[in-house]
Amino acid sequence: MDERFPKSLSKALLGPDDPSPAIVTNPGGSSPFLLFGDHAGRLTPHSLGDLGLPPQAWERHIAWDIGVAGVGERLAAALDAPFIRQAYSRLVIDCNRVPGAADSTPEISDGQPIPGNKSLSQADLAARRDEIYAPYQDRISQALDERRRLGRPTLLISLHSFTPVFQGFVRPWRFGVLHRGDSDFSRRVLALLREAFGEAAGDNQPYSMDQIDNTIPLHADARGLDYLELEMRQDLIADAVGQDEVAAIVADLLRRVF
Repeated sequence: MDERFPKSLSKALLGPDDPSPAIVTNPGGSSPFLLFGDHAGRLTPHSLGDLGLPPQAWERHIAWDIGVAGVGERLAAALDAPFIRQAYSRLVIDCNRVPGAADSTPEISDGQPIPGNKSLSQADLAARRDEIYAPYQDRISQALDERRRLGRPTLLISLHSFTPVFQGFVRPWRFGVLHRGDSDFSRRVLALLREAFGEAAGDNQPYSMDQIDNTIPLHADARGLDYLELEMRQDLIADAVGQDEVAAIVADLLRRVF
């Protein structure tokens, strides 16, 4: 568990029929890459129901990073890499935010009210942190500890996707590389993407890595690891054909840069 937020006040959230928050593919993969997907899932615990949302909301980008689970599974197979992904929706708790931040359990997301996140108690917040956020981050830490024990080099690869249009603004990028200017690996991946796609490869577009990002700083900084936070446009990976194509592009890039 993240020691900055010790377990307290929590009440039971997950029941016996709820799956584990961390879904792991190819845990023994020998690749130098450790893949993870903070927003790859869109489940909710049975105890929370649908958070008061209509069915169509669960198809939107507000609930999950569309296509990331499929791309991650394909990359895990192509690269022989472990892939750790979150099973639950970012609307339950966003694992790429520090617990307690305003957008960790949003009351509104892209104009959509989230009734199930209104007026949460400290016990409610602690339960989501302790039972969903912490096991996911702990599983990444465990994988890193094991890789260090085996003497395996590790590069962190964080997979995300972004909606092609946000609040009326068209996002032309196919890929975005998010970084803080401290990642040689990210710089080299971006250079190859720019060779292939020109300005359709965004440098810290459509987002930038700043103080709100959580998972990369949490694991990379303490261990001195290099990283890549890769954003992929959702319409490119919304189906199996697109996921095949993008995974092949990304796998080739990662091999070339490494």
